[in-house]
Amino acid sequence: MSFATEPAKAAAKAVLDLLPDDATWEDVQYHLYVRQQIAAGLEDEAAGRLIDTDEMRRRLMDHKAQRGRGTT
Repeated sequence: MSFATEPAKAAAKAVLDLLPDDATWEDVQYHLYVRQQIAAGLEDEAAGRLIDTDEMRRRLMDHKAQRGRGTT
């Protein structure tokens, strides 16, 4: 089972086990959120929904050029 497809309950237990005994609720929420975002990113990568940095730069430049001409 991969990081991205691990059941939520098992993933939450794993996160909790890594935290110190004096962790706050804020610590727990933060680490669960980070874990969830990493899993979502890995799922996006596996599904081919990511673009590389050069493609993102090209899209931003195209968008800026369009806005500069007064179109949206």
